[in-house]
Amino acid sequence: MSVRRESGRHFVQAEAEVPGTAEEVWDAIATGPGVTSWFVPTDMRADGTIVSEFGPGMESVALVTDWDPPRRFAAESDGFDPNGPPLVTEWSVEAKPGGCVVRVVHRLFAETDEWDRQLESVEAGWADSFRLLALYLRHFPGRYAATSQFMAVTPRPAADVWDRLATKLPLTGALAYVATCQRILLSPSMVVHLFAMPMGKQTVVCLRFYDFDGDSVPPIDWQEWLHQQL
Repeated sequence: MSVRRESGRHFVQAEAEVPGTAEEVWDAIATGPGVTSWFVPTDMRADGTIVSEFGPGMESVALVTDWDPPRRFAAESDGFDPNGPPLVTEWSVEAKPGGCVVRVVHRLFAETDEWDRQLESVEAGWADSFRLLALYLRHFPGRYAATSQFMAVTPRPAADVWDRLATKLPLTGALAYVATCQRILLSPSMVVHLFAMPMGKQTVVCLRFYDFDGDSVPPIDWQEWLHQQL
């Protein structure tokens, strides 16, 4: 889906069907422990501030502007550039037989299309995140994960480093999802997400652990392990 434009608003949206009641889905998308259990470490504070940690030096801060549990909420951030237009993100939950539809909409006001590529990139990323959300709600409902993430950057293309990353990963578990430069492992106590993605002229490699027992991650220096594979 491409960027839509309406009266100066540029927006994209993504949605997915997930298991669980509206209240269970709301807890997963609108509380810090819930979001941390399938996305990135997130702190949702009493004053409406949302702080999401995507990696070292990659902190996103937003402020809740609308709150209607368990149906919808909206938050505004600086967007893609502190000097650019603010980005409004709206979440909604719609109950359906057997589950819910989760929808996220990103919108900003701009006179040009200079931010459209970033909007499209954000939209494309939700397919993977919603996949993790569905796994969380299906296999670990009502539980929260201790989430840790490790990142590394290499000038090599993602395809050049992926085979070594995927074959050398010293973990066991069922393959919940596999695609080009991406793998999700599922065990009774943990979800593991390993992926490599191009970013400009570099490749970013990320390894995330969603540990629902708190002590399931093997005691390995994972940051060093990533660097060794690159």
